Parts: sequence; C-alpha cells; structure tokens
Amino acid sequence: MKLIIAVIQNADRTNLASALRRAAIRHTRLNTIGGFLKQGNTTFLIGVADDQVQHTLTLIGEHCQEREVLHRPGAGAMHPDAYVSPTHVQVGGATIFIVDAEEYHL
Repeated sequence: MKLIIAVIQNADRTNLASALRRAAIRHTRLNTIGGFLKQGNTTFLIGVADDQVQHTLTLIGEHCQEREVLHRPGAGAMHPDAYVSPTHVQVGGATIFIVDAEEYHL
C-alpha cells in the first residue's frame, strides 16, 4: 500500500477530486499554503494499493495543469528600500510524494 501526497493549485482541486471520486479512489483534501508564493493550494492524501499508483498518477497528471502567474514580492521581501519588479513564475502541475504505508485503518 502507498500513500500519495499531492500538492496542487487550488484551481485544479475540484476537477481532481471529481476524477478521484469517479475512479473510486479515496482521498482527503487539506487546505495548505505554499512558502514561496504564499498562495493557497490543496494537498491531497491518497491511500492506494500498489497496483493503483500509476492510474492515480495519471489522473493527477490529467487534471493538474501548469500555468504562469505574476508574482509580486511583498514588502519586506528584500531590503525595505529596494524595488522588486513583478516576475512571471510557472506554477501548477503537482508536487507528488509517494511513501510506503504499512497499515491502513478505517
């Protein structure tokens, strides 16, 4: 058994959750905040059998899109007198961790 931890953009959470439900893959969603952009995202905790890992990764890949956002560093990001111009940053897709799960209890 594996625990898949997938951190995705909030914009993709509804589509991914629907796809996981249709595939009868149990999951838990957590609202989280990224450290770099300080924007909300969603972390999915997904417990699956070893033979379901690839199918689950395929669903995540199909429903989590990359996109470009304009990042504006806030005050205090650098020296207070420094001007930091906004920067385009690629976000989205998914950051995925897969770990062995010894036991699973309902």
